[in-house]
Amino acid sequence: MTVLDLVIQARRVVGAAGEAPLAVGIEGGRIAVVAPYGAALEAAEQVRLGDDEVLMPGVVDTHVHVNDPGRTEWEGFTSATRAAAAGGVTTIVDMPLNSIPPTCDVPALELKRKTAERQAYVDVGFWGGAIPGNVAELRPLHDAGVFGFKCFLLHSGVDEFPALEPAGLEAAMREISAFDGLLIVHAEDAHRIESAPAASGPNYLGFLRSRPREAENAAVAAVVELARRTGCRVHILHVSSAEVLPLIAAARRDGVRITAETCPHYLTFCAEEIPPGATPYKCCPPIREAANRELLWQGLRDGLIDLVVSDHSPSTIELKHLATGDFGTAWGGIASLQVALPAVWTQARRRGFGLADVARWMCQAPAEQAGLTRKGRIEPGRDADFCVFAPDEAFVVDPGALQHKNAVTPYAGWPLAGVVRRTWLRGRPIDIDAGPRGRLLTRGDER
Repeated sequence: MTVLDLVIQARRVVGAAGEAPLAVGIEGGRIAVVAPYGAALEAAEQVRLGDDEVLMPGVVDTHVHVNDPGRTEWEGFTSATRAAAAGGVTTIVDMPLNSIPPTCDVPALELKRKTAERQAYVDVGFWGGAIPGNVAELRPLHDAGVFGFKCFLLHSGVDEFPALEPAGLEAAMREISAFDGLLIVHAEDAHRIESAPAASGPNYLGFLRSRPREAENAAVAAVVELARRTGCRVHILHVSSAEVLPLIAAARRDGVRITAETCPHYLTFCAEEIPPGATPYKCCPPIREAANRELLWQGLRDGLIDLVVSDHSPSTIELKHLATGDFGTAWGGIASLQVALPAVWTQARRRGFGLADVARWMCQAPAEQAGLTRKGRIEPGRDADFCVFAPDEAFVVDPGALQHKNAVTPYAGWPLAGVVRRTWLRGRPIDIDAGPRGRLLTRGDER
């Protein structure tokens, strides 16, 4: 009988067939066998989880802004990946903007990799960027291993990552379609937002009016039409308007290859309850009304929204303009990487969902969408990446206790259900005090 490196026995394991009592055997950093609970598997080390603990796949967060290099005071690979590990996240895919330079050509990608390689506590992959004038850079970036390409249809918030106009968007989609790549889109229509009333001052509803749902709806419709015309695979980022869901459903029925995500903040908060001047809640597209939030949950139930990712987009505390509470001038982005799993679980269980649903949205589906073939599930052949989760234990979010570089988040003071007890990467528990050992991931080659 083969002697395994490790066997984890747990009465609750979120495996390929849902939740069950199982024994998981690990060899060489990968899952070698999944057997019934109590199976006599010989191993160098045996671990038995407590009855209040659940063994889940490690969370895969494919929407994280690390901002390193260039804006490392906002967040860096050390702080971001430590926060990920503390939150049960074993893999992140870094967004191409907010770092300087943005990841829009191969030299910038290589700089990103060099910056991250000695800092990563979890595994890290990278998105490329599609911006005006870089169509010729897309295939080289694809060949260099990015997982896809992000674009904006309006000002991104940073000048070095410009938006694509319709002609540029179509050119990028045709090029990406030629090598069957993936385009991920921040879908808000620039012209509709330019014609909306400008945001200013501490009134959140004024900010909400400045980013109307019609802008998101129109942008998604435009992306669908171009995807239909070009055959490009597309993914809609951070869906906040539930009105886009029928558009996505119709596009899929027509054979358009389109997926969509939403984020914990859209599933947790609602516009009616955001206090005046509470700029930590500012993000783009914005948090919308309670009725819209419930329709997003229905979209998850119906399978129209495929995955839930953090869109961790931090900044320095100063850029949040807490003193003035001005929604017009504060940076738009929510810091949530470490608390994303308990935030989603808190809301999901109130609506009758189970941990198998959460694992499908936050582990399996993000891995599949990015092509991370060894991540996201507990089954033989996959990396032994796990989150040990205590779903019934509660805590109150203390921003100062998080691993994020800047102690500002809209979850401050929120009671959440679910505590991450341990996070395992390739069969070994991550110790954030023992130094980084994450790997850099390349599309198609998860070494």
